[in-house]
Amino acid sequence: MTRKALVVGASGIAGSAAISALLAGGWEVIGLARHPPRRPDLVPVAVDLQDPVAVRTALADLRPSHVFFTSWVRQATEAENIRVNGTIVRNVLDALRPARSLRHFALVTGLKHYLGPFESYGQGKLPQTPFREDQPRLELANFYYAQEDEVFAAAERDGFSWSVHRPHTIIGKAIGNAMNMGTTLAVYASICGATGRPFYFPGSPTQWESLTDMTDARILARHLIWAATTPAAENQAFNVVNGDVFRWKWMWQRIAEWFGIPAAPFDGTVRPLEQQTAADAGIWTTIAAERRLIEPNLGRLVSPWHTDADLGRPIEVLTDMSKSRALGFTDYEATDKAFFDLFAELRRDSLIP
Repeated sequence: MTRKALVVGASGIAGSAAISALLAGGWEVIGLARHPPRRPDLVPVAVDLQDPVAVRTALADLRPSHVFFTSWVRQATEAENIRVNGTIVRNVLDALRPARSLRHFALVTGLKHYLGPFESYGQGKLPQTPFREDQPRLELANFYYAQEDEVFAAAERDGFSWSVHRPHTIIGKAIGNAMNMGTTLAVYASICGATGRPFYFPGSPTQWESLTDMTDARILARHLIWAATTPAAENQAFNVVNGDVFRWKWMWQRIAEWFGIPAAPFDGTVRPLEQQTAADAGIWTTIAAERRLIEPNLGRLVSPWHTDADLGRPIEVLTDMSKSRALGFTDYEATDKAFFDLFAELRRDSLIP
């Protein structure tokens, strides 16, 4: 049967990795975003997901068999997150309904399913770690739940299967991305190396000491395709992490060593990156000019607010992958290697010195 994938959020970390994996697997791939990437063999579709008429027009004749939805639009409040991000899922589903071509819809959300939305992140009564997929939703409004509900309702009505994928913080390459810890840390380390500033861990003592995990975008991409093509994985939600665990007090030293800089001792003081890098735009412009980097705009590379949210959490965050393992997904990636592969790619592409 024809395998024709529509990747929504084609310019983001998860979407970019999904496109690479799908193309490598011989799929016909359509990449949808406001500004979709130009890649060999990719059919680009530029559209604003919040415009239902434009979405219907853009998707009218495409007839994908599978959708991989990796997009969201950050809003000022969770109420607006729910309204906007539920709507963009619904707009895609409504646009595809007339053709009746859809066989599977894969939705990427994340661990805010267990930790709560940005407005109450990591607060209140939370489930025990490691997080497991059968733990109930929190009694909090959450745009992830709104997106899931749109998919569940459409699948029941229109007769396609679905999967929900909940990665931890994703390590991967994308420029202009709202949540990008890997590139943020690479730029921060590069600035520290160029200026001689201490390479401080910006987070909390809990994150420094506790076990945690992360998600390589390549693992997530393979997991998306696995769930979309494995009958036993239909109509289920899955956690997606690399398979290893680590403590940041170990990982911080590993990252420092990769960049050839000393890791500053951690004394328990929280030093948010948003404060540390607040005046660094001009410094980065100078570094970019001196080292002939292709992106001099610091704001398009780093998302310190998101890295601060992850590294500043006052609770342990650990994810269980047993459900996927039991169904046959056994891929693994060491998280330090995931970081190092990303750093090497950023350097190769002249995004960091």
